[in-house]
Amino acid sequence: MMEKAMVEGKIGLKFFSRPGNEQHEFIQPMNTQSGREIMKNIKKAMVAFFAGLLIIGCLSSLAQSPRVYWDFETIKNGKVLEVINRKWDVLEGNYGLAPGIKGQGLRLDGFTALLRSGETKLPELNKELTVELWLALGEYPWNWCPALTTEEGNVRGYRLEIGPYGQVAMTVCIDEKWVAAVTESNVVPLRKWTHIAGLYKANGTIEVYVNGVRSAVSMIKGEMKKSGGNFLAGMVASPGKPSDIHRTFGTLEDFYGIDGIFDEIKIYDLALTADRIKTNHREHKIVAPEIQPRRLPAIEKNPRKFGAFYTTLKYYPGWDNLWPVREHADVVVTFDNSEVKMIFWRGTRYSPAWVSENDLWMADQSVEAWNDEEGCFEHMQDRHCRFSHVRIIENNEARVVVHWRYAPVSINENTWRRDPKTGWECWVDEYYYIYPDRTAIRNVSWKKGTLEFPRQFQESLVLVHPEQRACEVVEKDFASVADYDGRMTKVSFVEDVSQPPYGPFSWDKYHDYTVQQYNFKAKNKPFICFEPDNKMWLRYESLKNYCGVRGCNHWPVGQARCDGRTTIVADRPSHIIGFPISEPVVHEQGDREYWAGLYGMNEMKIEEVVKFGRTWAYPAEIVVEDNDFKNYGYDRGQRCYILKNINQKPTGRKIRLEASGQSPVINPAILVEGWNGAAARVLVDGRELEGVRVGINRTLEGSDLILFIPITSESAVEITLLY
Repeated sequence: MMEKAMVEGKIGLKFFSRPGNEQHEFIQPMNTQSGREIMKNIKKAMVAFFAGLLIIGCLSSLAQSPRVYWDFETIKNGKVLEVINRKWDVLEGNYGLAPGIKGQGLRLDGFTALLRSGETKLPELNKELTVELWLALGEYPWNWCPALTTEEGNVRGYRLEIGPYGQVAMTVCIDEKWVAAVTESNVVPLRKWTHIAGLYKANGTIEVYVNGVRSAVSMIKGEMKKSGGNFLAGMVASPGKPSDIHRTFGTLEDFYGIDGIFDEIKIYDLALTADRIKTNHREHKIVAPEIQPRRLPAIEKNPRKFGAFYTTLKYYPGWDNLWPVREHADVVVTFDNSEVKMIFWRGTRYSPAWVSENDLWMADQSVEAWNDEEGCFEHMQDRHCRFSHVRIIENNEARVVVHWRYAPVSINENTWRRDPKTGWECWVDEYYYIYPDRTAIRNVSWKKGTLEFPRQFQESLVLVHPEQRACEVVEKDFASVADYDGRMTKVSFVEDVSQPPYGPFSWDKYHDYTVQQYNFKAKNKPFICFEPDNKMWLRYESLKNYCGVRGCNHWPVGQARCDGRTTIVADRPSHIIGFPISEPVVHEQGDREYWAGLYGMNEMKIEEVVKFGRTWAYPAEIVVEDNDFKNYGYDRGQRCYILKNINQKPTGRKIRLEASGQSPVINPAILVEGWNGAAARVLVDGRELEGVRVGINRTLEGSDLILFIPITSESAVEITLLY
């Protein structure tokens, strides 16, 4: 030991020697020749000592430095600079830039974008490995997906993976078998920065750290062979199927990736210590990533006018960028003095959805068929809308008509019942006759012999936004059903769906109800009225699912080639409930078959819906006492009385609706074909009525007159047309 000492007022060095239990002390004055020599030697020793410490520290630091590092600060011409080796690697697909955990990060869309190393080579492994990175997710991948992988032919390499429920796994290939350490679900939240690290020690452990905490560990025997692959970040190396599918034959393998932002990807050729990983996590200031919550499209500027509008609705940029469309891809119908909308959107494959004033969505199924080879044939499988399109046919003050045409297709994009001689298959035409009172006729038709069996026409489907639950959309008594005589019941979330009177459910047991209304937690509630002789199946729901995660999320929005995937986490839009399901009455007309239903979303109570449905199911007779008008009567397929002006010139006429208690009149519509003039004045029982809508629809043959008359009556009503 040594310390400074004062001897006779001079500075010297004091040495202590402990050869045993003894202590010897001597003082050597430093101003002597021998003292100066000692001091010089001591200085040299101290310099060498501290230099050694510095070298050891540098070597230690160097030993724990990454061998590969992407910080995403330098990106040029579709390539990113790898920092350590100064190599340029390829960025593919619709990638973008976003604020990272440090500086700039890489945004991947989950569909097309990835990082693929072209020049950066894999470092040699010294029987140890660490992969670490930061990420923020918009939604979880369809199934296990590498944040980073070096896998080759599924027999060599390693992967740091994200699971479909927010899990993390470090997976390595040992003796051509993949072994992993896997965390619990939900360790990676959505829209938050998360630091993850995967460690490998040959003949030791595989470990996963999440935000500096060891979250999974597995003991292993053996070691990885050298991987001959390249780095791939953000996408599966080969196509795979989604998790939780309903049918293997109804699902195809496909590429999918990670939807989110990456930053600070580092690979080490040693297993970092737990303290080092914790330090790496703590050294960054964590702020909210630039990822907004996902919501089904909203109408930013509702015109609050009755009419149909072409537009291109926005979901989120990664999804929107997939579509090679311009500004008229979708159709939205809006209503006077109401926030209710009817939306025909690519995300639902143009199947229309009714949307309430507080953004609750109600949809329905298309015509559906199926087999045991390809699964379902339906609009849901037309994920690119190759067979599905929508167009506006009429758009006037009294009525809007929208045409949705589609071919039921399978995951293989095969059509239903394709004729081997002609190549023609089943095509469905759905016309929606929409009126200002927020109601519409759904008129569904197809050419005889092209559909046949098996088939299903209707399935009530509530759509939920990501992270939305059934209890936020519907009451526990989620639906009310009735017939036109007023017999009613409720369909509910109950404790045990298998016990009477709620179950067990059977397709052999159906009801003759003709009216249904969903009990939305909204001012405006969706309903459907069917013709008499309708068959309706009811299925109760389990109460444990009321505020839980449930439903199926292969549709809407989903781009996986899958005809059924159970929702386990609420990261995506889903469709839920699915009942009541009806088999409506099918009619023949010429060479076509069709059925029709009366749909709507407004403020009517179920009792009012029943009465309103009677006006359609049992319409009042229309009487025209003039030979110049041909009377075709009431058309349920349009919810409209059809007249034809034989003179082809506009003239005034009187029309009588023979309303009664059994056949009331509520908001009747009248179409006069061949009107061929300007709009008419309308009197109801001899007086002008506020709110009457008069529309002119121009056709190749001339123009038609459409009237919408906001009246309610159980006695005869006289309508006068003045021109």
